[in-house]
Amino acid sequence: MAISKTRNKLVDVARQLFAKNGVEDTTMNDIALASKKGRRTLYTYFKSKEEIYWAVVESELEMLSKEMNKVSEKNISPDEKIIELIYARLETIKQVVYRNGTLRADFFRDIWTVEACRKNFDKNEMKLFRDVLSEGKEKGVFTIDDVNMTAEILHYSIKGIEIPFIRGLIGKGLTGEQSKQYVMRLVFGALGKK
Repeated sequence: MAISKTRNKLVDVARQLFAKNGVEDTTMNDIALASKKGRRTLYTYFKSKEEIYWAVVESELEMLSKEMNKVSEKNISPDEKIIELIYARLETIKQVVYRNGTLRADFFRDIWTVEACRKNFDKNEMKLFRDVLSEGKEKGVFTIDDVNMTAEILHYSIKGIEIPFIRGLIGKGLTGEQSKQYVMRLVFGALGKK
């Protein structure tokens, strides 16, 4: 338990420093000093700044996964669940980005690192979508031919609007409810909601 606590503290301190100063301008020594753990302890858990950066990104994606899992476990209809999953994902990723200040610029600049870090998250998200879509199809809520393909398209469509959503470029001038109505019409139309 102490090992996990120490590692988590190092990751959180690194995240805060990366958010404040940027990844390039933060050293391993800065992280060791700010965590009050010492360089030896830091290097016990992480061999390089890149390794701790990946751990920070993974911890943020884990938080996002937890939020989506909470929604998927709700006892609500598949049509409500799919919309809640979409909004939980977009809102949580927006919070993560805003919470991480300077880190977000580094994160979005290196798209290949982002994609490598997100591989497991993306796989888990598609599984959540498949599960909800399958349930909706079985209950006759959705009329879809291929659950796997539909889950992939839904995943990549939402992934594609992340940055415009974070920047507030989608739904300017609309209330939250008006915006939600557009999303529901689009998603439900694609899913053949009865």
